[in-house]
Amino acid sequence: MMRLSGRFRSALIIGFQGIRARKMRTFLSMISLFLGVLAVVTVQAGAETVRTLRLADVELQQGRDGTRVMYVQPFGDATKITKETIAGRPGAAATYGLRAIIGEPRVRPINPGAMPFEHLDQMDGGEVYGPETRFEMQCDDTGACRPVPVNASAALPKGAAIEVQLVALVNDVRQFRPFRPVAGTFLDFSGEPSYSPRLVINKAAAVGFAKYRVPAEMRLDGATANPTPRIIGVVDDGSSQPTAYARADEIDNWLPAATAAPPTPADPKAAMMISGPSLEVSFAPGNGELEALLTRKLIAAGVPRESLHVDERNARKDFEQELAILNAIFLAMAGLVLLIGVAGILNVGLATVGERVEEFALRRAVGTPRILLAGIVLAETLLTGLLTAGAAIGTAAAGVSVATQVLGDRIPQLRDVSFPWQAGVAGVIAGLIAGILGGSIPALRAARIPIATVMRA
Repeated sequence: MMRLSGRFRSALIIGFQGIRARKMRTFLSMISLFLGVLAVVTVQAGAETVRTLRLADVELQQGRDGTRVMYVQPFGDATKITKETIAGRPGAAATYGLRAIIGEPRVRPINPGAMPFEHLDQMDGGEVYGPETRFEMQCDDTGACRPVPVNASAALPKGAAIEVQLVALVNDVRQFRPFRPVAGTFLDFSGEPSYSPRLVINKAAAVGFAKYRVPAEMRLDGATANPTPRIIGVVDDGSSQPTAYARADEIDNWLPAATAAPPTPADPKAAMMISGPSLEVSFAPGNGELEALLTRKLIAAGVPRESLHVDERNARKDFEQELAILNAIFLAMAGLVLLIGVAGILNVGLATVGERVEEFALRRAVGTPRILLAGIVLAETLLTGLLTAGAAIGTAAAGVSVATQVLGDRIPQLRDVSFPWQAGVAGVIAGLIAGILGGSIPALRAARIPIATVMRA
């Protein structure tokens, strides 16, 4: 074992001395290999970056992988029970959606149906609708969306008002959907609820509030009065629809209390009576006790067991296969470039062995084993490959750093991007493979040099 270790160390030392003795030839070998290794590193870094960004975008809208989501229909006191059970509890949050119009009363909002502001030019000209009109978003084959009125009665003039999708929150939802902060602050759930609801809007809604001046008055479906909201921050939630987020208890201050009696198992018709929006309750992985507690409470209150649907978020599987196919295609192309570098090392290695025939023959004459001669040549190519891999990895890492600094302001997703360690590992592996492939044939040729060749000297 010690003898093998000594041979290996000797091969590395002599190989490094050979590199120092032929600096220009080693440099030319590295140039031919550099582009191949850089291509492998770039492809791997690009794939990991795309995977990270794609997963981050999915997490913004659907939640982190492993999150368990329970859909609670508003049967009887189900909404109240859910809020009381998870309020202030770590690892759980609930959301429900409402329709809100911020601005002048008794006017048609600028963007009916919470339509994205960049699609306003696709609206039907001349048609105006009242606040009780309901809209549904319909999209055509090209992806263009526009609101279609469900009930077009009581037309009213267009005014200074903006419609948003209002999402009421029980606990901080960012533990499941990592919103990117843009301006201001997010909602604070630690204090008492305010009678002036605090809103955090997304980037799509911020476009409208920056372009249009509207009064600070918010209309909610079924509200007893119109509250005065306060916008405290802007986030990027990955949605193109104008959306606002608020504490559920601050919104509940303006909504009438539910009066429907809880359903009873003896009254199947009552069990189907629902009132109000449904809740989407998110549980962190490993929070099964709270999920089971809420399930027992809801069933005890008469909520049908079959109505409690639970899904587990696993967005990575949805695009992992597609990304793997694209990654394999680009890695194959990078592999072709790497083979060009291998051919360069092979050519230089064969020429070097041809020039050192007498040296290797003399080493054989003084008792150097054939395997050590092969190890000397292979050590040179391996060291060359590793040096080239280091240069390629450093170049790629510097490129990622420059790209994040230059494009970070225009593309917020790139601000937190760093050079992935997987790309560095791929570069080292590519350098080792290139060194082995490029040095194997010269190493075998050096090991087969006969001792009689020393007589030529």
